[in-house]
Amino acid sequence: MRWGSTIKLAGLLVLVAVIAVLAVKPVFPEGKVPWLPLTRDIDLGLDLQGGVHVVLEAKDTEDIKVDDQKMDQLLATIERRVNGFGVSEPVVQREGERRIVVELAGIDDPEAAVDSIVKTAYLEFIAPDGKVILTGADLENAVESIRQDTNQAIVNLEFTPEGTKKFAEATKKYLHQNIAIVLDGQLLQNPYVKDPILDGKAFIDGYASFEEAHEIGVLLRSGALPVKVEVMEKRTVGPTLGKDSLDRSIKAGIIGLALILAFMVTYYRVPGLVANIALLIYSIIVLGLFVVFDVVLTLPGIAGFILSLGIAVDANIIIFERIKEELKNGKSLRSAIDAGFKRAFVAVLDSNVTTLIAAVVLYYFGASMVRGFALTLSIGILSSMFTAITLTRWMLKLTADTRIIKNTKFYGA
Repeated sequence: MRWGSTIKLAGLLVLVAVIAVLAVKPVFPEGKVPWLPLTRDIDLGLDLQGGVHVVLEAKDTEDIKVDDQKMDQLLATIERRVNGFGVSEPVVQREGERRIVVELAGIDDPEAAVDSIVKTAYLEFIAPDGKVILTGADLENAVESIRQDTNQAIVNLEFTPEGTKKFAEATKKYLHQNIAIVLDGQLLQNPYVKDPILDGKAFIDGYASFEEAHEIGVLLRSGALPVKVEVMEKRTVGPTLGKDSLDRSIKAGIIGLALILAFMVTYYRVPGLVANIALLIYSIIVLGLFVVFDVVLTLPGIAGFILSLGIAVDANIIIFERIKEELKNGKSLRSAIDAGFKRAFVAVLDSNVTTLIAAVVLYYFGASMVRGFALTLSIGILSSMFTAITLTRWMLKLTADTRIIKNTKFYGA
């Protein structure tokens, strides 16, 4: 027995065990170590935490016809509105010539969210004589806040330089009169002009809550929709259904992983045990990459992760079969490990690269749920190549160097 290699191997096993526990279990008090466990920072998709799936379609009107430019403007406006909700990793994408798909996960009130998305949000400032003084196009910004003196929710308006000039002229012209503030044809406020407003700033009040003011602020910041929009499909996923799906997926993943680990140890003995440790490290690496790249985990994404586990095992099997052949040809254990990895490298690389190409194609041309599958599969493939070719090889050599088990039968020969 070589104590140096044995101590290294034992230290590695303890380190992996500690990291594995910290990665998935909330050991520390809330907030003490904000990036642990890793699973806390992995966002769940619509199918796992509930939310709303909406399909919108742009419609022609007598005044405005739908074209590619209008669709690009519509997509950008809806994206700005959705981002204003503060939803984690929303999906907003164009589908076909006139449709836009929106998916919002973790929304408390799906109906209100959809209503906010499809509102035209056309703002007008109308003089007493009916003349339109300004529109939403003259706005620079709109931010909701709470007035300190009255503790009421308001939306602070800031105009563009051109809008500031228009508003200053209007407040001079209509001094001691009312200027109506109208949104989508509905009167929001009809303030009395006491003094000319020259700085291009105003506010809208009268909201029942800060949330209501926030909604109006989001609509005004994002701008009016350039075309008429209709809701063609609206599907709500409840959090209970999402939790049930997540629980089933986790259960399936645990069962699948347990069967893989048992098979590797039973059939390949010591190399199988080493591969199982490498798989554990692989899983931790993948979870970390999910957090780094802000991966939104969906049911297809979980399927991609589980499939990548099988691919990682497949790479180890190819390598171990080559090692067995080298041992049967009479090579020493260390030489057989080197030769086995060298012979298996091309086959492992080719199989992973071809699968990775397919995953990349799925990501760029597939729908949102298919893209989740492709992304997790791609991360899994790249991670499995690292663990199979580099990590497994190093641990297998380290295990052989300890000379705890010298009989080649325990290495599959």
